[in-house]
Amino acid sequence: MRKKLLWTGKFLGKTLLFFLLFIGLYLLTAYLLSSIKVEREADNGQEVTIYILTNGVHTDIVVPAKNEQINWTETVRYNHTTGNDSSASWLAMGWGDKGFYLQTPTWAELKPSVAFRAAFGLGSSAIHTTYYKQLKESEICRKIRISKQQYQRLVNYIKASFQTDSGGQVQHIITTANYGTTDAFYEAKGSYSLFKTCNTWANNVLKAAGQKACYWTAFDTGIFSKYE
Repeated sequence: MRKKLLWTGKFLGKTLLFFLLFIGLYLLTAYLLSSIKVEREADNGQEVTIYILTNGVHTDIVVPAKNEQINWTETVRYNHTTGNDSSASWLAMGWGDKGFYLQTPTWAELKPSVAFRAAFGLGSSAIHTTYYKQLKESEICRKIRISKQQYQRLVNYIKASFQTDSGGQVQHIITTANYGTTDAFYEAKGSYSLFKTCNTWANNVLKAAGQKACYWTAFDTGIFSKYE
């Protein structure tokens, strides 16, 4: 019995040590790779204004609700939100784990099972959208001016992230887990994981549009450090 307890103790100790080493290596790698800056393309126009917006953890890409290139309200419909406010002129979009989005209204309510599935890519994903009437530049909200060509690439990347049905229509998730009266959820492609987070997605959107970004990042700080 004593030998069994000793073996169990050693196993648990080694498991804990491996876990701590893994977390340490992950954080170090995330810091180093997010420090490598991807430079912005040479200026070839600044016709479209977009924003990056963070809640302190998660980065959203904010675009005009409609312009001459695309009318997002035909896809992300105002009436998909409970407020149905058609006066909103900005649309924020972020990609992430569906279970986390819909089952974790606050950090205090995060379930270990949801966190585990999200961390290891075992769940499906969703796009969370939020309409805004106006935005103001601050430490958590940065304005970026890009060309029409760059905006089109950004649009293409985001549209390709939506899951569509056989008719090519985005799939609105009907839920009571909305954060307010101006947001909605949609089925998305891919799976969230430690190596493909919501911020990794936002960083890739910026890369697609030829804007300043990180080589890779898991956290919002990597992105916003490029726009200080």
